[in-house]
Amino acid sequence: MDKVLLDGQSLTIDQIKKVIYENIPVELSANGIEQVKRSREYVNDIISKEEIIYGITTGFGKFSDVFIDSSKTSQLQLNLIISHACGVGEKFSDDIVKTMMLLRANSLATGYSGITMETLTLLIDMINKNVIPVVPSQGSLGASGDLVPLAHMALVMLGRGRAAFNGAILTGEQALNDAGLKPVELKAKEGLALINGTQAMTSCGVIGVDKSNEIKKLADLIASVTCEALGGIIDAYDHRIALIRPHKGQKDSAENLRTILEGSKLVTRQGEVRVQDAYTLRCVPQVHGGSREALDYVGKIINTEINSVTDNPLIFTETGEVISGGNFHGQPVAIAMDVLAIAVSEFANISERRIERLVNPQLSGLPPFLVEEGGLNSGFMIPQYVAASLVSENKGLCSPASVDSIPSSANQEDHVSMGTIAARKALKVIDNTINVFAIELLCAIQALDFKEPEMMSPVTKEVYKLVRGEVAKLTKDRELHIDINKCAEIIKSGNILKNIEGLVKLN
Repeated sequence: MDKVLLDGQSLTIDQIKKVIYENIPVELSANGIEQVKRSREYVNDIISKEEIIYGITTGFGKFSDVFIDSSKTSQLQLNLIISHACGVGEKFSDDIVKTMMLLRANSLATGYSGITMETLTLLIDMINKNVIPVVPSQGSLGASGDLVPLAHMALVMLGRGRAAFNGAILTGEQALNDAGLKPVELKAKEGLALINGTQAMTSCGVIGVDKSNEIKKLADLIASVTCEALGGIIDAYDHRIALIRPHKGQKDSAENLRTILEGSKLVTRQGEVRVQDAYTLRCVPQVHGGSREALDYVGKIINTEINSVTDNPLIFTETGEVISGGNFHGQPVAIAMDVLAIAVSEFANISERRIERLVNPQLSGLPPFLVEEGGLNSGFMIPQYVAASLVSENKGLCSPASVDSIPSSANQEDHVSMGTIAARKALKVIDNTINVFAIELLCAIQALDFKEPEMMSPVTKEVYKLVRGEVAKLTKDRELHIDINKCAEIIKSGNILKNIEGLVKLN
């Protein structure tokens, strides 16, 4: 892939990743250019006739009934951007902002927004040259779209605000200048075209969906290592169980577990040591499977939103109409991101309970807290505390944002989605879950050191070698935050899944 063509209809998460992480350049497709030009010509015609059309010749929100003279349209657009750029809090990561820019450009490429080629070209040039606006993460209600964060994005296009460029934070004007670009002066409708949309929450959704696609595989893989460490009963993952409760997520998870554990001499069969395991081992396919089903739904919503037009008003040149609607309302994404948070948090919940089984000698049959000379050494006692803290925090973060609404704009905008809050919370849940996974993996590997690691399955043995290559066995107390962070970095790097690619293909 040498470039990504934007037409507003065919952008994929894989393409987005290429642009964000590999700096593959972006271009507007020939069809996109034609659509944008046709739409802009129609807007210009409206202005010349002084028709009263919301957002083109009127004010915004509650001011929708205030006519704006054509001589003041540029000032109106400027005022829109600078008045809406009032976000607060920590800034979004550069990955999220670049995704936001790409999604906005893709939506504008459909030709339903009336933007000029000059303005859209600047946005695409900023993407390609990595001029990344500084965008505060707090302040969006998720309807009328992500007005506040997108306004901060648009500020830089006007030579205002701040942007990251070549490793430095500069004024928008300086960043554009250093990149060989020039700011634009917005024309009628262009301010709305830039900030009316769901791209802040959806960009978080893209990152969240991408990460959760790895998390669901890691959940099965790490659970398998723990299953070996505890001599788990593999019969619970029999394919016939899923056949008579045919949820795809359960079936895929059970298949992963069987595949990963094939060849292991550490797992047991029903009745060999005990008749059945506790739920945290026995019900892995059911719990992980439920989250997988939920993540499939989230992926469907986000992939649809990537190629959606979320502007207002919408310009239908084929029929000569401008229609005000509500595509900017983030409710579909808001609910999906709340679901994503819940689905991922369940991976962490069951992982923390497996950690407890690993460190508790009454449940594991292993040395207390997985360390010799217990008492003198606390071993993995406190990492379990940390995991418990993280899953408890997740429970608070999983309280849905999408059920909340506070009226705004003098009750003109009287129901909002809170979708960006839901999206931000979901990303935090993902981060917490990765740290819980890191703790479980460290505990499971440590437990296996009290057994015979050479009896592990070929797949889990690769995981063991990777972790032990970075983190030594715990023989006496040390600062375990270093070990946890190293293991979390191994997980985030994707190296665990890469290392087993040649051995197994996971669902």
